[in-house]
Amino acid sequence: MQSGPHEGTPRNVTQEETESRGPSWETTRISVVITSPLQTSSSRQMASSNSLLSEDQLLCPICLDVFTRPVSTPCGHNFCMSCITCYWDSIPVSQCPVCKESFQRRPDLKVNTFISQLTSQFVSLQVTDAHIWSPDQQLARCGGEVLCDICTDAQREAVRSCLECLTSYCDVHLEPHHRAAGLKRHTLVEPVASLEDKICKEHHRLLTLFCRNDGVLLCDVCAGLRHVNHDVVSVQHAHREMKALLGDTEAKVQQMIHERLQKVRDMKVTVEQSKTETKDAIANSVQDLTALISEIQTEVVKVIEEKQKAAEEQAAGCIGGMEREITELQETTMKLRELKQTKDPLSFLQSSQNPPILPHTMDLNTIRFNGQVEILHIQRSFSKAVSELRMMLNKVSREVQNITDVSNDATLRCIQQYEVDVVLDPDTAHPLLFLSDDRKQVRLGMSSALSVNLTPNMFTEHLAVLGQRGFSSRRFYFEVFVGGKTEWSLGVAKASIQRTGLVRSPHFGLWAIWFIKDKIETFSSPNVPVHFGRVERVGVFVDYDAGQISFYDVQTATLIYSFTGCVFTEELHPYFNPCDNEYGSNFGPMIIVPVGRTG
Repeated sequence: MQSGPHEGTPRNVTQEETESRGPSWETTRISVVITSPLQTSSSRQMASSNSLLSEDQLLCPICLDVFTRPVSTPCGHNFCMSCITCYWDSIPVSQCPVCKESFQRRPDLKVNTFISQLTSQFVSLQVTDAHIWSPDQQLARCGGEVLCDICTDAQREAVRSCLECLTSYCDVHLEPHHRAAGLKRHTLVEPVASLEDKICKEHHRLLTLFCRNDGVLLCDVCAGLRHVNHDVVSVQHAHREMKALLGDTEAKVQQMIHERLQKVRDMKVTVEQSKTETKDAIANSVQDLTALISEIQTEVVKVIEEKQKAAEEQAAGCIGGMEREITELQETTMKLRELKQTKDPLSFLQSSQNPPILPHTMDLNTIRFNGQVEILHIQRSFSKAVSELRMMLNKVSREVQNITDVSNDATLRCIQQYEVDVVLDPDTAHPLLFLSDDRKQVRLGMSSALSVNLTPNMFTEHLAVLGQRGFSSRRFYFEVFVGGKTEWSLGVAKASIQRTGLVRSPHFGLWAIWFIKDKIETFSSPNVPVHFGRVERVGVFVDYDAGQISFYDVQTATLIYSFTGCVFTEELHPYFNPCDNEYGSNFGPMIIVPVGRTG
């Protein structure tokens, strides 16, 4: 950019500035011939030998560049109009930056036409400077040459180019310009390839200046007529600036590429580490669970078997005792029967005085077998332990789900970085739709559309409207608040989508999801739900180059549905359809909302 004054005085030229100006700065003197269009070739040669000016005599003391719209102060020093104006705007009293002479009133400066013409001719001699040549011209200087445009058979090398004729001439065909009165007035410069591209089409003068305000090339006449108050610099100055700017931008881009490549490498390493760690975690978990289950199984079987054995031993003891009692009772029964069979009364009475003694027996009411009860108790204890284990597993599952939710949040935050500003295009809106003043909301209107003039861009079948801006060859993301609507459709459509008739298939250029009451379907496949439940805020992410369109529930950071393997051949526009009242009152709007802000 054009530099301003340094502490109120013209600054010295540093070594870096000298080197940045190329070989023509300081070390190379470029001669400027003071000529007029009426001068002949011989007079020009005479002028060139007697009236030579060096480049530093045509430099502004403030910006240290060749004068642009030069002006002269009352003290006799010359500056660029913009340089001295900016300098005076920065100090309380107008004074000359060179001699420090102060002026009670700021001088009303006018462009010095003599110095301006002199500068213009000087710049004209620099049009073939290597710093502003295009690549093909640089090749011409290095190994080729500018050829004569008049030669028909063997083209000879051109020695001059004419700014009025827009033609390059060899020494033979240049001769009429030295002889003919009308051609003598033409301006001849060093041979220039593609001369017509460097000439002002209106004034037929070299394009030697550049307007920063409008970003256009100018000749000196254009600068004086229509760019008087603009920031105008020489082509060489603008070229150096632009190269420096492009260099900075390139360096920044290269740094961004390097950072992303490093990030990709780090993420790939992380993914591989995650795979290995996941495999190890699965193997260890399976091993631990298998060992735990085996240990539990062994312990449970052992306890039950021990309880069963103890119960069997207890029962065997009881059975043995009762079997002994049965034997003794049977013996007593036999003795009683023998006594009863005694027929002699005297003997019977004598024997009955000492009857058989009943054996000692166990109380049957105290004998119980509790083995089954104990087994049932063990089974209930085991069931309780299994229930507690399930609770622990559910806790682990919830923790894993929380980790998944964090991952989903990270994914959503990543794609939200591609947010774009979407506004609705009223020219495409169905006549029954109402758009807000900021074109961020659309809803079903209440009024009749009979009086609306239909246009070719309007939807007439779908209650739809498109986003005004189209996107291609990139990623983009936007969010829409649908609230409690009972029906809506959202997606993207190609620019040339038909506006009349129904469009169901992506082959016709529409990729959209369709919410109906409590489920979501794809617009191209009715009656095939892809998601259940109401969604209040939907994020739409499009990866144009990858051919993928994804829809997210922003509140839960979960994926609703993705169209994959799509082929896009033109710009895609956001598609909004607030739908009608078929499933209940549905006048609520669809609202385009910024990321992170509620509807």
